[in-house]
Amino acid sequence: MGVIMILACNNISKSFGTTQILDSVSFHINDREKAAIVGINGAGKSTLFKIIMGELAADAGEVIFAKGCSVGYLAQHQAFSSENTIYDEILTVKQDVIDLDNSIRKIEQEMKNVTGNELNQLLNTYTRLTHEFELKNGYSYKSELIGVLKGLGFTEEDFSKKVSTLSGGQKTRVALGKLLLSTPDLILLDEPTNHLDMESIAWLENFLLNYNGAVVVIAHDRYFLNKVVSKIVEIENTKATAFEGNYSAYAEKKAFQRETLLKHYLNQQREIKHQEDVITKLRSFNREKSIRRAESREKMLDKIERIDKPILQESQMSIRLEPRVISGNDVLAVEDLSKSFDTLTLFEHIHFDIKRGERVAIIGNNGTGKTTILKMINRLLEPDSGEIKLGSKVRVGYYDQEHNVLDSDKTLFDELQDTYPHMDNTSIRNVLAAFLFTNDDVFKRIKDLSGGERGRVSLAKLMLSEANFLILDEPTNHLDITSKEILENALNNYTGTVLYVSHDRYFINKTATRILDLTKQNLLNYIGNYDYYLEKKEEVERAYLSNSNLSLNSTITNNIRGIDIIQGNLTNAKASAAVPSATEESEGKLDWKQQKEEQARIRKRQNELKKTEDEIHQLETRNEEIDELLTKEEVYTNVSKLMELNKEKKDIENRLEELLVLWEELAD
Repeated sequence: MGVIMILACNNISKSFGTTQILDSVSFHINDREKAAIVGINGAGKSTLFKIIMGELAADAGEVIFAKGCSVGYLAQHQAFSSENTIYDEILTVKQDVIDLDNSIRKIEQEMKNVTGNELNQLLNTYTRLTHEFELKNGYSYKSELIGVLKGLGFTEEDFSKKVSTLSGGQKTRVALGKLLLSTPDLILLDEPTNHLDMESIAWLENFLLNYNGAVVVIAHDRYFLNKVVSKIVEIENTKATAFEGNYSAYAEKKAFQRETLLKHYLNQQREIKHQEDVITKLRSFNREKSIRRAESREKMLDKIERIDKPILQESQMSIRLEPRVISGNDVLAVEDLSKSFDTLTLFEHIHFDIKRGERVAIIGNNGTGKTTILKMINRLLEPDSGEIKLGSKVRVGYYDQEHNVLDSDKTLFDELQDTYPHMDNTSIRNVLAAFLFTNDDVFKRIKDLSGGERGRVSLAKLMLSEANFLILDEPTNHLDITSKEILENALNNYTGTVLYVSHDRYFINKTATRILDLTKQNLLNYIGNYDYYLEKKEEVERAYLSNSNLSLNSTITNNIRGIDIIQGNLTNAKASAAVPSATEESEGKLDWKQQKEEQARIRKRQNELKKTEDEIHQLETRNEEIDELLTKEEVYTNVSKLMELNKEKKDIENRLEELLVLWEELAD
């Protein structure tokens, strides 16, 4: 049996007013395929989902579903309310199974009181219904339901909470649970990971990977996309392009594509410039033939199909983080830190320190106290016990996820000017432009900005602070993928020290040199990135639990030492890799020799070109002299002198023809 197509979008176009959002967007999704729609904020991803679901009409094009295909859709914001408990609300999805169960129980009662033909009929119905009940996973639907609720981060105590009392994020999780349990042939998910913690996201990844239907997601979580999808549909400048493979494969192909396009464009620009120079030179020789040749080159130049300059994502932030002063080697020391709110103990007696140049990520489930630690370091909250010491010359730059560092009544312009009064208007405008705020945007009030825009203003202030110790709370929230990558590069090139809280595993993987996992009211330490943490997590937690009779610190220290040894080996491996091998050396010599030969060849050609031009110039000058002589009486009355000059003139003409051909060859 061939591949079954479950959804086809054919030439979908959509404009809002004069703004074209989608232009002839086409792609298809096969049965059981897992795909993602990616693109910068505002590219039209959610619009496309609404068109597929029929919530918005397309201006042109059509959406085709396979016959009998059932579709489930999770929008970004859930507006549903219900007086049910969480458990009962999820149970509504299984109403058909519950009805079936009730019918079966009823038949069992009836069968006790009948005989003969009637009994046979009931038996047949009973067999049919129990078979259907089995197919619908009837015997284990309750455990399936509880599995999904727990997977999405609800505890058994939460099950009895009313849906109407939940936060927006919790409602979205309930809606997601209902959708997953209704098992449609095609699931559309718009930003499903936004309201989930790391454990729930990992659970959702496995659920979708093993899901029997097709899945299309819009997500900015690149780690999630790498794990789940095997096709990426990119929306860029109103057009859609499909790429086979996961996110990393797409990013590689995309970068290669961009480079190739740029290379072709630059090569063509170079060639055009060269041709224009040759044409100018040929005209300057001012001979009938050279002018004709210049004209024929001009015609060829007009026929060239010009490559448009590739759009290099005008929507890219430009962020450069540089400390003004270098801090001491000890940046932060945290001793014996504890914090409780009423009866809830977040953590007790935690210790850690941070050295200059480290990039440390604090991770852990929601509500464990990660943001609280950052607030205490930043003196926004008092610890119950313990002390926090900043090292010498440490200057802190703070980025908080609620953006409380911004004054909501100010304009963007005033926000920067009041914080950095030494900056002039042009400098402020330039910085805001680097974070994509241009023209009248700079006079918008902070309170009128979206989450993503506020994030960009906070990043602009962070950049201007020239701090040497950055403390960041969820810095990638609300940023699109391109902006996240720009921030990653900026942090990796930053010479100061970074401590941050994040749920973005791809971001952690790219930037962290160490991870502190806030779990079971303690911090566990891993020297490495997120993949390394996943690899060592069980081992470290086992060691911590089995050593819980020892002090936690000795456990952590042993763990650090163990990892340090591994890192030490890595360092040695790196060091030995830095010494070139004999083959590398000989290859290097070969390259060097080839470069030398190429340079010599270019020099030789340039010398020949110069020599040719000089000879052309001399002959032209001599030709003009002969023309001058031929007008003199003593010459044109002297036959032998006349013949001699005419012959010389003819020779010059012939030689000039040769030289012009040679010059063109050398010039090309």
